[in-house]
Amino acid sequence: MFYEFYARDTSRKIKSVFKAKGMSGKHMTGTVIYGYLWDEKRENWLVDDEATAVVRRIFALTLEGYGPYQIARQLSREKIEIPSVHLAHYGEGVNQNKAIKDPCGWSSSTVVNILKKREYLGHTVNFKTKKHFKDKKSHYVDESEWTIFENTHEAIIDQETFDNVQRIRSNVKRYPDGWGEAAPLTGLIYCADCGGKMYVHRTYNGKRTPQYTCAQYSKVPVGTLCQTQHRIAESSVLSLISDTLHAIADYARNDRAEFIRTVQEAQVNQQDSDIKKKKKRLAVAQKRAGELERLMCKIYEDNALGRLPDTRYAALDAQYAKEQDALAREITELEKSVTSYDQGRKSAEKFIALIDKYQGFDTMTITMLNEFVKKILVHERDRKGSQDTTQDVEIYFNFIGKYIPPHFGEVTLTPEEQEALRKKEERKDKLHQAYLRRKASGAQKRYEDKIRAAKKAEMDARKAAIRAEDMAAGVYTHAGDLPRPEPQRVTVQTRASV
Repeated sequence: MFYEFYARDTSRKIKSVFKAKGMSGKHMTGTVIYGYLWDEKRENWLVDDEATAVVRRIFALTLEGYGPYQIARQLSREKIEIPSVHLAHYGEGVNQNKAIKDPCGWSSSTVVNILKKREYLGHTVNFKTKKHFKDKKSHYVDESEWTIFENTHEAIIDQETFDNVQRIRSNVKRYPDGWGEAAPLTGLIYCADCGGKMYVHRTYNGKRTPQYTCAQYSKVPVGTLCQTQHRIAESSVLSLISDTLHAIADYARNDRAEFIRTVQEAQVNQQDSDIKKKKKRLAVAQKRAGELERLMCKIYEDNALGRLPDTRYAALDAQYAKEQDALAREITELEKSVTSYDQGRKSAEKFIALIDKYQGFDTMTITMLNEFVKKILVHERDRKGSQDTTQDVEIYFNFIGKYIPPHFGEVTLTPEEQEALRKKEERKDKLHQAYLRRKASGAQKRYEDKIRAAKKAEMDARKAAIRAEDMAAGVYTHAGDLPRPEPQRVTVQTRASV
């Protein structure tokens, strides 16, 4: 009995000391992460210049549109040591005495782990795990339950870069092995009607004219989830972004105070009605999450005392756990929305600082797009089938949201130009009505059937030539030509029971 109470009391003391250390803002583990080293007293983290350069490069490559697999291959080709090998040179890490087969063999999972770490912002993050009352083992908890102490050591990555990388990582989807090249607007452009992502087609009609279409439209049965493609040329969107940024930069530099005022006014108009609903829903979700935690503890206790059958307990536990996971994700998103709204009024200055970072916007790089643009909503064209028509595009910028500078895009036409435009529209209407009559009579279908084979053969030949060029350049690969992993043998041992 003495030993039992002694062990229990000692365990409580260890837990108390561990918790007190964590709540004080000190690092709870005795190891450092890649990019830092301990000081002489092993109390504070110091920047490791060599590793820091690699970390910053990984974040920069992500902003340029590279995926984790591509980044890992690049670092391996340049013979850069993996984090565990690098830390072992300084007597740090948990793999100091472990034989590493390839010291420069970077993996995509290593790159992903680096991109997730908030410690690179200069923060100490404690209580990422906790022991579960069921199996007494440590489990990773939701990010909302972490305890974060800000500015405890020197930052390697700034907040804006970190936030942009997390957004890119959550939006951009490449092929499973990561060899697919990301188009400039991938992960930024969405359908305005159904909210689905829009994906790029690098060739159109056998020509190198990248265009984006709604992914929901093409899902079988076609046209059910979204009625039209919302097709738009990549060059048109890039030109619009460039022109808008030019106009915003000129307006902000000429009258800084007026620019900030109009930005704040636009943010209020966009968010005030929506944010009240989100705050109300957040309170309800947080209350329900607390109720679920108490319910799960209660049914566990009832099951342990024999008041609740195992089958019933398993069903309730699965039901509560599923609801708990969904609520945790929803709460995280709502908290981000509320926080970003509360900070929005100070963001105009940050956007101006971002504009001042660049000299011009004639050429929009992938890094610039990811730094400036939060999302793009594309509406359907006013007249489908016409090469010369209007199409609404909404651009939401980081920090300031949807913003159009005063008088942007306004054009004053002379009477002669107005008359020419009217005649052009009349001619387009007549052509469109003639097309509808041919379609109704069946003449259009007979014509298309007549030329379909020849037109398809010509288009396929053009596409094949383009694919051959891409394959020679190493930017396109047939899925069937990719190396397949060797099958692994699994030995199953069985134990005979007597």
